[in-house]
Amino acid sequence: MAIEVRIPTILRSYTGGAKVVEGSGDTLDDLLTDLDSRHAGLRGRLVTEAGALHRFVNVYVNDEDVRFLGALDAKLNDGDSVTILPAVAGGAFGFAAAAAISQHSVVAGRSASVAGRRASVAAS
Repeated sequence: MAIEVRIPTILRSYTGGAKVVEGSGDTLDDLLTDLDSRHAGLRGRLVTEAGALHRFVNVYVNDEDVRFLGALDAKLNDGDSVTILPAVAGGAFGFAAAAAISQHSVVAGRSASVAGRRASVAAS
Protein backbone atom coordinates (compact mmCIF):
# COMPACT_ATOMS: atom_id res chain seq x y z
CA MET A 1 0.00 0.00 0.00
CA ALA A 2 1.58 3.28 -1.10
CA ILE A 3 0.43 6.55 0.41
CA GLU A 4 1.87 9.88 -0.69
CA VAL A 5 2.67 12.23 2.18
CA ARG A 6 3.33 15.93 1.60
CA ILE A 7 5.81 17.32 4.11
CA PRO A 8 5.83 21.02 5.12
CA THR A 9 9.10 22.94 4.94
CA ILE A 10 9.51 23.01 8.72
CA LEU A 11 9.61 19.18 8.88
CA ARG A 12 11.76 18.50 5.84
CA SER A 13 14.89 18.20 7.96
CA TYR A 14 13.44 14.84 9.04
CA THR A 15 12.96 13.69 5.43
CA GLY A 16 16.33 14.78 4.06
CA GLY A 17 14.69 17.78 2.41
CA ALA A 18 12.07 15.73 0.56
CA LYS A 19 8.79 17.54 -0.08
CA VAL A 20 6.93 14.29 -0.67
CA VAL A 21 7.58 10.85 0.83
CA GLU A 22 5.77 7.54 0.59
CA GLY A 23 4.58 5.40 3.44
CA SER A 24 2.10 2.68 4.22
CA GLY A 25 -0.49 1.83 6.83
CA ASP A 26 -4.15 1.05 7.31
CA THR A 27 -4.65 4.07 9.56
CA LEU A 28 -3.00 7.44 9.99
CA ASP A 29 -1.40 6.11 13.17
CA ASP A 30 0.10 3.18 11.24
CA LEU A 31 1.32 5.52 8.51
CA LEU A 32 3.06 7.82 11.00
CA THR A 33 4.72 4.81 12.65
CA ASP A 34 5.91 3.61 9.25
CA LEU A 35 7.23 7.07 8.34
CA ASP A 36 9.03 7.34 11.68
CA SER A 37 10.83 4.07 10.96
CA ARG A 38 12.32 5.71 7.85
CA HIS A 39 12.45 9.32 9.03
CA ALA A 40 13.30 9.15 12.71
CA GLY A 41 11.75 11.86 14.86
CA LEU A 42 8.97 12.81 12.44
CA ARG A 43 6.18 11.15 14.45
CA GLY A 44 7.28 12.92 17.63
CA ARG A 45 6.76 16.29 15.94
CA LEU A 46 3.17 15.36 15.04
CA VAL A 47 1.90 13.24 17.94
CA THR A 48 1.85 14.08 21.65
CA GLU A 49 3.19 11.77 24.35
CA ALA A 50 -0.46 11.06 25.20
CA GLY A 51 -0.94 9.68 21.69
CA ALA A 52 -2.99 12.43 20.04
CA LEU A 53 -2.19 14.78 17.19
CA HIS A 54 -0.61 18.02 18.38
CA ARG A 55 -3.21 20.76 18.26
CA PHE A 56 -0.94 22.94 16.12
CA VAL A 57 -0.69 20.30 13.37
CA ASN A 58 -3.33 19.92 10.68
CA VAL A 59 -3.42 16.66 8.72
CA TYR A 60 -5.56 16.05 5.67
CA VAL A 61 -6.34 12.80 3.88
CA ASN A 62 -7.39 13.53 0.31
CA ASP A 63 -8.12 17.15 1.35
CA GLU A 64 -10.33 16.12 4.32
CA ASP A 65 -9.33 17.11 7.85
CA VAL A 66 -8.51 13.95 9.83
CA ARG A 67 -10.17 15.41 12.91
CA PHE A 68 -13.45 14.61 11.15
CA LEU A 69 -12.22 11.20 9.96
CA GLY A 70 -11.20 9.74 13.31
CA ALA A 71 -7.87 11.54 13.88
CA LEU A 72 -5.11 8.94 14.23
CA ASP A 73 -7.67 6.19 13.61
CA ALA A 74 -8.56 7.64 10.19
CA LYS A 75 -8.64 4.81 7.64
CA LEU A 76 -6.26 4.98 4.70
CA ASN A 77 -6.31 3.31 1.29
CA ASP A 78 -3.71 2.62 -1.35
CA GLY A 79 -3.17 5.77 -3.40
CA ASP A 80 -4.38 8.19 -0.73
CA SER A 81 -2.67 11.53 -0.37
CA VAL A 82 -1.85 12.85 3.10
CA THR A 83 -0.91 16.49 3.64
CA ILE A 84 0.69 17.71 6.86
CA LEU A 85 0.33 21.43 7.58
CA PRO A 86 1.49 23.32 10.64
CA ALA A 87 -1.27 25.55 12.00
CA VAL A 88 -0.80 29.26 11.38
CA ALA A 89 0.04 31.17 14.55
CA GLY A 90 -1.67 34.37 15.50
CA GLY A 91 -4.86 34.49 17.48
CA ALA A 92 -5.29 37.04 20.26
CA PHE A 93 -1.55 37.49 20.72
CA GLY A 94 -1.12 38.19 17.01
CA PHE A 95 -3.87 40.80 17.09
CA ALA A 96 -2.42 42.36 20.25
CA ALA A 97 1.02 42.56 18.65
CA ALA A 98 -0.41 44.10 15.47
CA ALA A 99 -2.39 46.61 17.53
CA ALA A 100 0.69 47.53 19.56
CA ILE A 101 2.75 48.02 16.42
CA SER A 102 0.09 50.15 14.74
CA GLN A 103 -0.40 52.16 17.95
CA HIS A 104 3.37 52.71 18.13
CA SER A 105 3.33 54.00 14.53
CA VAL A 106 0.49 56.41 15.33
CA VAL A 107 2.23 57.66 18.48
CA ALA A 108 5.56 57.97 16.65
CA GLY A 109 3.81 59.92 13.89
CA ARG A 110 2.19 62.26 16.42
CA SER A 111 5.51 62.77 18.22
CA ALA A 112 7.22 63.70 14.98
CA SER A 113 4.38 66.09 14.14
CA VAL A 114 4.51 67.74 17.58
CA ALA A 115 8.32 68.00 17.39
CA GLY A 116 8.01 69.61 13.96
CA ARG A 117 5.54 72.17 15.28
CA ARG A 118 7.76 72.94 18.26
CA ALA A 119 10.75 73.46 15.98
CA SER A 120 8.81 75.82 13.75
CA VAL A 121 7.51 77.80 16.77
CA ALA A 122 11.05 77.99 18.20
CA ALA A 123 12.39 79.23 14.86
CA SER A 124 9.85 82.07 14.66
